[in-house]
Parts: sequence; structure tokens; C-alpha cells
Amino acid sequence: MLKGRLGLSGARVPHKDRHGLMWLERGNLTVEAGNVVFATAGSPILEAGNYQLPFQTVSFFLLGPGVTVSHDVMRLLARHSTGMVAVGERGVRLYASMPFGPDNAELGRAQALLWSDEGKRIEVARRMFQVRLGELLPQRDLNALRGVEGHRMKAVYKNLAERFGVKWEGRRFDRSNPDGDDDINSAINHASVAVRSAAMVAVAVTGAIPQLGFIHESSGNAFCLDIADLYRASLTLAIAFECTAKIKREPHHDLERLVRRTVAERMWRDGTIPDMIDNIKGLLNADDLSGDPKRS
Repeated sequence: MLKGRLGLSGARVPHKDRHGLMWLERGNLTVEAGNVVFATAGSPILEAGNYQLPFQTVSFFLLGPGVTVSHDVMRLLARHSTGMVAVGERGVRLYASMPFGPDNAELGRAQALLWSDEGKRIEVARRMFQVRLGELLPQRDLNALRGVEGHRMKAVYKNLAERFGVKWEGRRFDRSNPDGDDDINSAINHASVAVRSAAMVAVAVTGAIPQLGFIHESSGNAFCLDIADLYRASLTLAIAFECTAKIKREPHHDLERLVRRTVAERMWRDGTIPDMIDNIKGLLNADDLSGDPKRS
């Protein structure tokens, strides 16, 4: 945190020169003498006290549980194109987004151009599978890529089941009876929601277009699902199997709460949302489709 007057003086700072994201939990966000001030009783990420926030040099504030915000704060953030996102603990939910952030439409335009060109669209999909599988597959048909990915994922499920000693009989989900699943399928569902929410945060702060997915197609958050799936084996499934095994040993835990908390802690420790942001920028680099996006 920076000391001194950090309010309206000076010109708007370009986002390329800003410091990225700032997380806030359990406190009041107000304006005092032109400064944005955060008064907190303390949280795991910030000691108790009053802090003047450098809102002109931050791209987005991520507001976690227990934060209240004044109208004056929203006015100042909008004036200086500083974004604000209301999230669950450690980003496992996305509740609302104040859509300010990028200075220009460069990333969104690149995404739209890539998505609208059939050849480039499949190349982005191939790079997404490369991040997930560790190699650039030769196939240039989306159904063929999905088939290879599905075969590889069967091995991932099998290996995780053996590693954690969890009985695995296949992926299933009955939307008409969501409570009827076995523990492992329920855990996968809970973990998927949490990781997808983090991807929604990353898409919101980069100014990418949620609806334009390269692998997923029909969802209004198709691109968010694409980004979340980059972490399916390493994060979503790994935590689901880990928590299911823990529930077997310690049945007093609530499965959903355990999964959500574990995902939150792991994403915070590993910097998953910043990593997602880097992957989005790498995948949508229209000038270098032969490049290698960041491996997750």
C-alpha cells in the first residue's frame, strides 16, 4: 500500500503501466478527501488498519466477502477506468463486474478475428489442447481433437482414482437430480464451478469476450469454459479426487464446502487467476499463432 495523496491529481495512467489486481476482503471502501480508503478489521490477506489505495495505478479491484463500497468509490473508479469485480473467497465465485479495465479493444478484437476465421479458430483450439496435453496435436478437426482429448482424460481419471483410492465408474451428472450423484462426481461438479468462476474473473479483467469460445460453443460463457478447462486435470480433477478421499477418511466434512475451500486455497497459493490472464493473452496473440502459450 502507498502512503500520501493518491486521488484525482495527475492524468489517467495507461493500463500497461499499472500493477494489475488488488484483492480486498472484510472492510469498508470509501472516499476521503479524494482518496480511496479501505478500512479493514483484518483478514488473511491484509492486517487490520486504514489504507489509502492507489486506485489510479491498479487495473482491477477484486472485492471478496465482507466488503462494502460507497457510490463515491464507484464514481472515482469509473472516471479513471479502474475495474471492480465482486467475487467469492479467493475468486471461487463471480457475482458482478464493473466493466472498466483495458484502455482499448485490442484483445477483444483479436479474439473476434480469430474466432471468425475457421482456420485460425482451429489453431487456437489446438493451442488450448497443447496447454492441457503437453503437445501440439496434428489433427485440425475439432471433433478429432475432442476425441484425442477424451481418450487422454480417461487415463487422467484412472490415474487419479488409483492415486487417491477413490472408486471411479465414469463421469455422470443428472441435472434433474443433482444430489443423486456419488461423491466423486459431486466433487467434480463443485470444483468445476469454482474454477469456472475464476476463469470468468480472468476473462472480465482482460476485456475478452465470454461468448466467443474456441472449443465450447453454445454457452454464453463459452470462452470462460475454454479457459477453465486448461486447468481441468491439474486443478479441478486433482482437487475433486483429493477431497473425495478425505471425505472417506473424515466423513464429518461437508463435501461442497471442503472442495470450494480447497480450490480457493490452491488458486491463491498458485496464482491461478494471474496465470489464466497470461494464458488468455498468449492464446489470443493473433500475430504469433505458432507461439507457445503459458503451460499450466
